[in-house]
Amino acid sequence: FCAAAGASLVSRVLCLADMAGPIAQMARHRHAREPVPYVSLSSCSPLTCLVCGLLQCEEAAYEERRYPAGKWACVTMGEPMYEQSISLSFMKLMRYICKENSVGCHLGMTVPVLNEIHLTKEGTELECEVLTAYYLPGAFQQNPPVPMDPEIHITERAPLRVMTRVFYGTTTEETILREISLFWELLGPTEAVLRGTYIVASYENPSIPQRRNEIWFICQP
Repeated sequence: FCAAAGASLVSRVLCLADMAGPIAQMARHRHAREPVPYVSLSSCSPLTCLVCGLLQCEEAAYEERRYPAGKWACVTMGEPMYEQSISLSFMKLMRYICKENSVGCHLGMTVPVLNEIHLTKEGTELECEVLTAYYLPGAFQQNPPVPMDPEIHITERAPLRVMTRVFYGTTTEETILREISLFWELLGPTEAVLRGTYIVASYENPSIPQRRNEIWFICQP
């Protein structure tokens, strides 16, 4: 365990060092973040207490959305820890976004970045492989710049309908499993969404501890 923890720490330090340049460049362009387009289909709002008028159970709010088809830059990593995988993938994608592409310029950031995860058969753990996807800005949807990194693939993803719920903080395996469990409790028994495959949508880079995230349940076709 100590050896694994040590390797994890070294990997994280190296990763953060490599990310310093791209993160600084992304910070300069922070105001230009482009939201991934979607249509809100329905929402379950926080409950309001009839006695005091205060919002209750704010964490219970969730929303149904439809995302259109589009081109995404995708990387798949299978590190021992979830946050290792998304940090390494995000680093690769930032380099692609900042300059390491066929047009040699800053492409612009879109949010959220999606991290597709799979649960083991027992549903008690995450599988190691995580697919991280960055939506190409509108200006590059028709003709995406080619990545210099061979591990980054440009993919046309089909339209997606999801149930989403916001949570904040780091995204460890423990927190993700907890959020999935809480969301299932809120939705109750239903066959409308997939089991076993989920998406963690991130609105900040992995170096920010109290970042905004969403857990996405994928609706059945």
